Amino acid sequence: MKRRIAVFASGSGTNFEAIVRACADGRIDAECALMVCDKPGAKVIERAEQWGVESFVFSPRDYRSKADFEAEIVRRLDEAQVELVCLAGYMRIVGEVLLSAYEGRIINLHPALLPSFKGAHAIEQAFEAGVKVFGVTIHYVDSSLDGGAIIDQRAFYSDGESHERVEERIHQTEHALYPEVIAKLLNSKQ
Repeated sequence: MKRRIAVFASGSGTNFEAIVRACADGRIDAECALMVCDKPGAKVIERAEQWGVESFVFSPRDYRSKADFEAEIVRRLDEAQVELVCLAGYMRIVGEVLLSAYEGRIINLHPALLPSFKGAHAIEQAFEAGVKVFGVTIHYVDSSLDGGAIIDQRAFYSDGESHERVEERIHQTEHALYPEVIAKLLNSKQ
């Protein structure tokens, strides 16, 4: 049986699609068994349908607590026999239920060079700080905000480019680096 991963996303899903495409063309020797989304109506849901990937879409307010919806996520991950969880624009902090069930098996893509510029507005913070080197980080998820052990980073120099151009280059970097890192992680854990 092929290795099985899950991708969590909250928005448009371009990184989800980059991962699924890498699985389809053999750059990642695995299949995306589940897409988890906390925003009904997000574009990533449509992308998952187009790629034939099973989805679990939920609204957090339909649950009594974070622990309740995370217990449901864990049940679905276990059911799908997922071994690696890849956060790709999932705009929710992972809680104790999910962290303890998948400890050491949850990774995140962050659009800045950690440990600088943690949180949801990293690109804007980097721009406001006037940095000339931008990049992305892939790291393990722990209980801290964007603070887990760094797996890989890729940087690029930018001087005078518009915010939109820098953001575009960050997305291009993410789409290349994340599938590479996922493939390496899966290969190292065979």
